[in-house]
Amino acid sequence: MSTVSSLSSDLRGLYTEESERIQQDFAATGDGRAAVARRTALVEGVALRLWRELISPEDDLPNLALVAIGGFGRGWLFPHSDIDLLFLHADRGGEQHYKDQIRRFSQELWDLRLKLSPATRSLAECDRFDASNVEFTISLLDSRHLVGDPELFQRLHDKLIPKLVMREAQSLVQSLAEVTRSRHAKYGNTVFHLEPNIKEAPGGLRDYNVSCWLSLISAMDQLRDWPDPQSLLPAALRKPFQSALDFLFSARCFLHFRHGRDDNTLTWEAQDEAAARGIGVPDSGALKAEDWMRVYFGHARTIHRVATQLLEEIPAARSSLYRQFQSWRSRLSNADFSVVDGLIFLQHPAALQDPEKLLLTFHFMAHHGLKLSTTTEYRIEHVLPSLAATPPQGAELWLYLREILLEPHAAEALRAMHSLHLLTLLLPEMKLIDSLVVRDFYHRFTVDEHTFLAIESLHRAKQSQSEWDQRYGNILSELEQPELLYLALLLHDLGKGTPAESHVTASLEIAEKSMDRLDLSPEERDMVRFLIGSHLEMSATLRRDIFDPATVRMFAEKVGTPERLKMLCLLTYADIKAVNPEALTPWKAETVWQLYIGTANYFNHSVDERLHLESNDAGMAQLRSLAPSAGKRLKQFLEGLPTRYVRVYPPEDVLNHMEMAARLGADPVQLDLKRGRHWYELTLVTNDRPFLFASVAGVLAAWGMNIVKANAFSNQSGTVVDTFFFTDNFRTLELNLPEWERFKRSISDVLTGEADLDRMLRDRMRSRKGGITKVKIDTKIDFDDQCSSGSTLVQVIAQDRPGLLHRISSRFSYQKCNIEIALIDTEGQMAIDVFYLTSKGAKLTAGQQEQLKADLLEELATSN
Repeated sequence: MSTVSSLSSDLRGLYTEESERIQQDFAATGDGRAAVARRTALVEGVALRLWRELISPEDDLPNLALVAIGGFGRGWLFPHSDIDLLFLHADRGGEQHYKDQIRRFSQELWDLRLKLSPATRSLAECDRFDASNVEFTISLLDSRHLVGDPELFQRLHDKLIPKLVMREAQSLVQSLAEVTRSRHAKYGNTVFHLEPNIKEAPGGLRDYNVSCWLSLISAMDQLRDWPDPQSLLPAALRKPFQSALDFLFSARCFLHFRHGRDDNTLTWEAQDEAAARGIGVPDSGALKAEDWMRVYFGHARTIHRVATQLLEEIPAARSSLYRQFQSWRSRLSNADFSVVDGLIFLQHPAALQDPEKLLLTFHFMAHHGLKLSTTTEYRIEHVLPSLAATPPQGAELWLYLREILLEPHAAEALRAMHSLHLLTLLLPEMKLIDSLVVRDFYHRFTVDEHTFLAIESLHRAKQSQSEWDQRYGNILSELEQPELLYLALLLHDLGKGTPAESHVTASLEIAEKSMDRLDLSPEERDMVRFLIGSHLEMSATLRRDIFDPATVRMFAEKVGTPERLKMLCLLTYADIKAVNPEALTPWKAETVWQLYIGTANYFNHSVDERLHLESNDAGMAQLRSLAPSAGKRLKQFLEGLPTRYVRVYPPEDVLNHMEMAARLGADPVQLDLKRGRHWYELTLVTNDRPFLFASVAGVLAAWGMNIVKANAFSNQSGTVVDTFFFTDNFRTLELNLPEWERFKRSISDVLTGEADLDRMLRDRMRSRKGGITKVKIDTKIDFDDQCSSGSTLVQVIAQDRPGLLHRISSRFSYQKCNIEIALIDTEGQMAIDVFYLTSKGAKLTAGQQEQLKADLLEELATSN
């Protein structure tokens, strides 16, 4: 045998050289299957060499076998995949005898920097089902003999595994189903992610494996033996499944080689390169990234559809509660549809030739929240070519679509129609957004999935446990024609599928064709046009002072009527909520609601345009009742503050601010730090001074905090109340309670001149790793003198980066501008910050605006 050092050197050279050749050949051909097969063979060769050198020169050594399991057993070793090996012993005695050799064997593979996951089991141990380690039993389904006792492996493969599966089929399938459903839920139960994980996300390689495992377990349970691998999937699925697998093999190999590690996420940069190289589509040449992603989504949809159908249709994959619920649903069967285990079967399949019966199937689905059986889906696909010749149009089509849109599970029905290509047959305009990726690093899903999620959000609002959702759900129940809202949501982003500069304008033009197709009445068209054309209006208004009566008045004039206001409010709520799970923060839900209420009050002529200190409105009355003896002090504190102040803060906070102001004589910097559910809230009360807001923003940036919102107010006597809402990205405050005081002290020291803020910021920037800018945002500065009677509004749109707010507000201070109100917002990597500014108590002159704009553009053009 070779010495250990020479063996290691030989294997390292062999593995490195062959790995480089595999990568070079893949770069030339893009053939993922070939790359996977060659790496699998390479690792097998290394394993055989180690076996002969370290364990035994005999390839058929009795009572010990080396078995490839999991991905290695399938022959699926991607460039940086884990290597799953089983050292199979005839009995426990063999384990102890070969313990040192196996340890050296494993160490050699680890020294090659291979991610080895070795397992040592006796044959009897393999026969024990461990509910806490189902993965091991599943991995045995892909077991493959490498070297060692062939009869021992045969006993495992031909006898033990089939008996184990038959005995534990129920537990295996249920565990596999639970893990799969949990994984799907983690990814929002959709394949349509803008940057999907092609292994773990729905429709990825893991779903392919789940489909094979479920089919294998089911077949083995019935046949009591290993089935023919070709029989596991229906003949009609084999070709599309293999095409999908070919694509995913190439895509995953590409990602592994690109990153030099087991990274399976299709980032935007990876999508660009894969599309340019034609990865997975060798006959198509270079593609645009969005077209290449449509190919990916098509394959992912095929795999995910089969995986979810198996989860629904294999009885063992259902929990007892699920089976009980679906048994109750089975009572929903009628003359047209039979419901079995929550799946819809057709009583009269030939009736699908009638468009009414076909669409009634989806109405039934939308009403009851059921799924189509595999058989029903195939029958629908079979009739689509004949339907395409004479599709329903006009009032007939609108009648069917309207009824589907109004049902509580409309989104699921629309997804099914879309997946089967029925929706695009009825509304060809939907093809524009089919699997469409739009890159803004804010939206998480494709445009079509975003649309379905928005409709789903509205239907779920009333049943939600969230107080905010319920409020919006209550508005929904007040609408006269909710179907027009759902239709507007379905059509509102069609323009994103065109090269038009404004997707809103393009969506309006395309929606006209859809409305022609549906033969909507003039009144219905006007409402849908308004909603599509104005669907960004409410979000834009949120970047203004919504407590300023002028802002409310201008918004109300654009909306026109209370019914339109309700519709637009709900569309905005649903549109934001469907962007990504974190988009509709409690703060944003609250501000949308406040704008809705303020505008509704305006329509009812109940807007109070000024803060009257002697007013008897609810807010002021509650303030006086909470502090009856503080009347004079309260009046002095509130004097000069805008109406927005008492609208933003509850009475308890106002009184706390007043008390903090009273203590300024003892301590010139009063700070209050609280932790909420979603962020920290820092309130500063102090006397106004230059660079005050900028300094606090700078300290927060130096501590690595991410500012999500800020309020800035000052009263007539120069007392400032600034509140910063921020997230603690590094969990500094959460994990180190003593840091709270040091954090507050650093703010106080900077404001009193005892600490060097510039040095703190330099230290933070040096320690910060350079982030990846996925979307380049051009800086844009706009001024508005009309939206406020006393201030100039400036909106800054820029690339989000650490310390941005500090840099912007510092420029304001240099230009002698005072921040009256600050509204901070971020969408992905785009910061949208709005400030109400004054200079010497008045609006900014044209010259000041010009100078400030130039100053800001120069500041924000410099590197971080």
